[in-house]
Amino acid sequence: MDGMNIVGELFGEGKMFLPQVVKSARVMKKAVAHLVPFIEEEKEDGASKSKLVIATVKGDVHDIGKNIVSVVLQCNNFEVFDMGVMVPAEKIIDKAIELNADMIGLSGLITPSLEEMTYVASEMERRNLSIPLLIGGATTSPAHTSVKIDPNYKGPVVYVKDASKSVSTVQNLIGDKKSSFIKKNNSDHSSRRARHLNRNNKNSSLSIIHARENSVIINWDKYKIVEPKKLGISIIDYFSLNDISNYIDWMPFFNAWSFKGTFPEILKDQSAGNAANTLFNDAKKLLDNIISEEWLKPRGVVGIFPANSIGDDIEIYTDNSRESIKQKIYFLRQQKKKNNNQYNECLSDYVAPKNNLEDYIGAFAVTSGVNIEKYSEMFLKKHDDYSNILLKALADRLAEAFAELLHQEIRTNIWGYNTKENLNNKDLINEKYQGIRPAPGYPACPDHTEKKSLWSLIDVEKNTGIKLTENFAMTPTASVSGWYISHPNSHYFSIGKINEDQVKDYADRKGWNKTEAEKWLSPNLSYK
Repeated sequence: MDGMNIVGELFGEGKMFLPQVVKSARVMKKAVAHLVPFIEEEKEDGASKSKLVIATVKGDVHDIGKNIVSVVLQCNNFEVFDMGVMVPAEKIIDKAIELNADMIGLSGLITPSLEEMTYVASEMERRNLSIPLLIGGATTSPAHTSVKIDPNYKGPVVYVKDASKSVSTVQNLIGDKKSSFIKKNNSDHSSRRARHLNRNNKNSSLSIIHARENSVIINWDKYKIVEPKKLGISIIDYFSLNDISNYIDWMPFFNAWSFKGTFPEILKDQSAGNAANTLFNDAKKLLDNIISEEWLKPRGVVGIFPANSIGDDIEIYTDNSRESIKQKIYFLRQQKKKNNNQYNECLSDYVAPKNNLEDYIGAFAVTSGVNIEKYSEMFLKKHDDYSNILLKALADRLAEAFAELLHQEIRTNIWGYNTKENLNNKDLINEKYQGIRPAPGYPACPDHTEKKSLWSLIDVEKNTGIKLTENFAMTPTASVSGWYISHPNSHYFSIGKINEDQVKDYADRKGWNKTEAEKWLSPNLSYK
């Protein structure tokens, strides 16, 4: 354990990199498995460790970041009780009380998890806890933590950016600096809330009526829409893992391991290059095993359908007669005031209006995570966190690569609106192609509940095995889904903050009440 303390110190000083820390933890865990009886005796005589309960919140299944934080904290001599994924608030709090934990850590990746974290905070307050609550995960932010979560709990609520910050944060919450750290943390919360209130008080947005008056202008009369080569649903079962691996974007993989920079330049970095190369070689070796031994099963489904926009929504038709509506999908519009020649965009702007031209839209879902739990459990039984995290990170990359490959197949073959495309992998990563594949829950269409429409439209669960949780996270987690829009002017953008008038309008269109709309659109609300 003294050796792991040194590893933790070196990591905190930036002298060791995350993969090296996780590898060191693998050695520690294997040693501990043999030494448990002796360690228990030592615990009886020695000082007790600080205890943390960590979990991915209810409705969310993403755990790579949480697993990394768990390992890093254990390397720094903290006792971590990892409750896994999709854990309800009451179970998290019950476990913390049972163990007399020193703090609770929450993780989440999808935006509905932000609401769940807020609920956990309010439940901790209701049950009279006072221990620190740590907030982390890709969807979290300092601003949201201060504005939405902290007001619900009188105990310390602390945003933790990533694994590299987790150790110093936890140490500050148990050491001599605890009082001053909490005081500064509370001051930071107050400052962020004041800035948030000040921004909201500024008249920097349009009514939804005026925002629609500034929608994207497209001269549809001069645009030739390409009729898809194949309409309807197609099962995608003809791409091998080897095919898919050629489309991997490696930079997000290195980001997941806390490397900063670009790929492949990171491999030559003076400071991080050696560690990055070792990680890359380990990843390629494991990837070779995944491919040659067929550990994972890629599955995909795609559908191309006749469609037209009606205001901010899109009607999807059963067939080319366009007489029967198969599905209606709903989108939001930007409400921020724009400069001259800038539009208040909505994704529906890039699909031809009804009674104008006959346009189309696509939907897809892919996964590379089928069977992953079998191999994840194999590594965990061997106390091999490093290989387990590596496996899950590679599965995520393969899912994104599958989505990239399939989008190319759509453009050049299945839909065929750009049959002459000739792009290399770098061009694909830089999105130099025509069309987009926006995903429900992401900035251009932030409502995760629209996944339900996508699942129904192309029967995703039956055709791929991908399921949705109650908060619309996909499982297996190594999955990607979205819409296909073909217009050459279409691009990715963020809806940003929306006003109450649009929330009411959106709720009416979807058949929701206002409260339900506010729940699912919470991160985008300008007025709460």
